Amino acid sequence: MAARRYDPERRQRIIDAAIRVVGAKGIAGLSHRSVAAEADVPLGSTTYHFKTLDDLMVAALRQTNEGFAKVVREHGGALADPGADLAAELARLTGEWLDGDRPGVELEYELYLAALRRPALRPVAAEWCDEVTELIARRTDHVTARATAALIDGICLQVLLTGGAYDEAYAHEVLARVIDGPAGAGDARRATGR
Repeated sequence: MAARRYDPERRQRIIDAAIRVVGAKGIAGLSHRSVAAEADVPLGSTTYHFKTLDDLMVAALRQTNEGFAKVVREHGGALADPGADLAAELARLTGEWLDGDRPGVELEYELYLAALRRPALRPVAAEWCDEVTELIARRTDHVTARATAALIDGICLQVLLTGGAYDEAYAHEVLARVIDGPAGAGDARRATGR
């Protein structure tokens, strides 16, 4: 019997390959076989590391799930500043994320939306919502933070699904309405000239 080859990076290569397959062919193109071919590993390696396709999709979603929260953590210093305009900063960061790696954002949302039909993905999709909510809740109450995260999610989906351009001024205005209430919306309109 041949000695088993030690390959500590194989699991990660399989996850990376799954992400590339979904990026190129969509969720419908994802299979253990397509991932094995993309990762250049035997088919048995994919099923060894990921018993089911859902297990593989969970790992891929968890890896891609970093997107917006990562941008906020790395570039959202003003979010911690109580004097900064939270709505403006979130609008800016959303634009930065959408403009930074559009194919990556599309891939993240494709995996995120796969949770509609694959219950195993729902807890990982919820992690995205929870992390973004917690980051926003540092500056506002939890209910407002959840509503703000949902609004950002909706704006991003509209941009991605319509292929339209991201409108930072619009995002700022509607985010201010949620964060500051109707009085904040007037402040946002004055700031953006709308």
